[in-house]
Amino acid sequence: MTERVWTVSSEEEMTAFGERLGKLLTGGCFTALHGGLGAGKTALVRGVGRALGQEDITSPTFTIVQEYDTVPRLCHFDAYRLADEDELYAMGFDDYCDDDSLILMEWAELVEGAVPEERLDITIEGSGADLRTVRIIASGAAYEAILEKL
Repeated sequence: MTERVWTVSSEEEMTAFGERLGKLLTGGCFTALHGGLGAGKTALVRGVGRALGQEDITSPTFTIVQEYDTVPRLCHFDAYRLADEDELYAMGFDDYCDDDSLILMEWAELVEGAVPEERLDITIEGSGADLRTVRIIASGAAYEAILEKL
C-alpha cells in the first residue's frame, strides 16, 4: 500500500489533476472517491473523462451510474443514495466490474463490501473556496505503479 498527498487550489486544478490521472488509468481499474459534498469528486471525474475524450461529465447522484462511450468505457457511480451493497449488485454491478470498464465511484465507503480490494482510494478534504487536500492510497501493484507515475 502506497500513499501520496497533493494540494489543489481550485475546481479547474481538480479537473486538471483528474485529467493527469485519467491518462494513467486503464480498463478494469477501480477508483473509490471519498469526500464531503462539494469537495470536488465530480470535478476530478470530469478530468478523467476529458483525458478519455469525454467533455460532458455530469453527477450521477440521482441515476446512480453514468456510462460514457469512451475507450475504455468510463462508468461513474455515486453510491450516496444506495441503501447497501445488495442494491448495487441488483443493478448489475458485477457486470460493470467484469467488462473491463474504468470505474470511478463516489461515496464508495457506503458500499465498502462491494468494492475491490485492489484499487485507488482518493480522499478529498475541503470544499468551497478552501484549498483541497487530495490523498491517494494505492492498494495493489498495478495501482501503486499508477500512483508512482502520477
